[in-house]
Amino acid sequence: MPTCDMCGNDYDKAFTVSFPDRTGTFDSFECAIHAMAPTCAHCGCRIIGHGVESDQGMFCCANCARLSGEQRLADRASA
Repeated sequence: MPTCDMCGNDYDKAFTVSFPDRTGTFDSFECAIHAMAPTCAHCGCRIIGHGVESDQGMFCCANCARLSGEQRLADRASA
């Protein structure tokens, strides 16, 4: 049985997540997120959705980007 890279659980329904630079096998999305999702450059939370990105890093939201000094990013387009 495949073994989860995060928690070590042997699980017959484990799955693999691949990025260009790394691959992992996991027994749950929770473990995959904990191991593979990027973290916000401001608050440190895992970025599970789209997030926002600038030269200063990846952020979970435009507010965290602003608090880090990035003023160009927005969570949604303004009318």
